[in-house]
Amino acid sequence: MEQEITQEKADNTQDTFTANIEDAFRKKIEEFYSKSKKMRSSGICPVQDVLASSTDKWSLFIIYNLAYNRVLRFNELKKYINGISSRMLSVSLKKLEASGLVSRTIYAEVPPRVEYSLTEFGFSYSEKLIEVNLWLIDKLRKCSSRH
Repeated sequence: MEQEITQEKADNTQDTFTANIEDAFRKKIEEFYSKSKKMRSSGICPVQDVLASSTDKWSLFIIYNLAYNRVLRFNELKKYINGISSRMLSVSLKKLEASGLVSRTIYAEVPPRVEYSLTEFGFSYSEKLIEVNLWLIDKLRKCSSRH
């Protein structure tokens, strides 16, 4: 009888813990919707304007390389990103620049020198992307070790 009561308390504690996590997550989702609704009303949509333009295959590699190297020229970036064409690199850089993640600096030299770097926002964003990627790698590793 005593063992049943102890097990019941443990089950109730687990249920309460799970409910608290779910409530906290729901509050985060509500906060997200509330904040993104306010931003959309001012003409900015974080998901469309930033996430969609920065989470494709090539943009992620560009962001990671600029986060690691700080400043790179076009051909240096192309060298670090295996398989990317010049056209795709150019298109992706323009998209990231329009999203406010990448800045382009042109130096008035002959020939002109152009350097790319992450903006402050871009660098902060790259830190979050790395956290998500490390979490994903960890989860995938745990899933594959179970099989």
